[in-house]
Amino acid sequence: MRRIDVLSLYTNDMSFYGDMGNVLIVSKRLSFYGFEPVVHFYNPGDSFPDHVDMILGGGGQDSGQKNIFDDLQMRGEKLRQLSTQGVPMLMICGMYQLFGKYFLTNSGKKIPGISVFDVYTEATSDRLIGNLVEESELFGRLVGFENHAGQTYFSSPLTPLGKVTSGGGNNSKDGIDGVIVNNTIGTYLHGPVLSKNPKLADFLIRKAQLERYGEEQLPSSPVLRRIDELAAKGNEVASRRPR
Repeated sequence: MRRIDVLSLYTNDMSFYGDMGNVLIVSKRLSFYGFEPVVHFYNPGDSFPDHVDMILGGGGQDSGQKNIFDDLQMRGEKLRQLSTQGVPMLMICGMYQLFGKYFLTNSGKKIPGISVFDVYTEATSDRLIGNLVEESELFGRLVGFENHAGQTYFSSPLTPLGKVTSGGGNNSKDGIDGVIVNNTIGTYLHGPVLSKNPKLADFLIRKAQLERYGEEQLPSSPVLRRIDELAAKGNEVASRRPR
């Protein structure tokens, strides 16, 4: 079995609304494809793994973001390098915001991010909450759950993850959600997002395999075909549920 090293970034503070499920889903899919998934759980003060093939990060409360802030700044250069190299990453909500340039609080304080994405986020009094549905050129219909008061904007022309058909997404104005830079994805889709969107999960796995072994085509998996049929039904039901 070929090994794939998956890093769960700031597991203790940034894994709200089911985001830890993304780590479990990726691990199971890797196993069904015949890989050996090795998951590293990283929190402030831990040693950063010598090698990673994929990085997953989730959302968290303001207190969680404060807990990881100093460590994230210390690891920022490393994470930017890995993103530039093509290591696939999925950053949800709070981690999406911190991978941007800065977060502007309601009091006017500017909290710096690590600038993997050329985006910025501003706190608002309006909370975007409920099912989020979007159409992605790469992945088709994506569904999940959003819950955020910070609204994110592009500082330069970027590729969004999808065009919102129901919900808020990045903000209440632009009609888009998320961003894709290299193989790094940011999004407001909780859920966990990978449970109802297996094409997104397989994108991460294909890119991890490509970076480590020089191959992108995944082997056939009868088990995953059945799982994906069920995921498609869940995607359809969730897309029709009211906010």
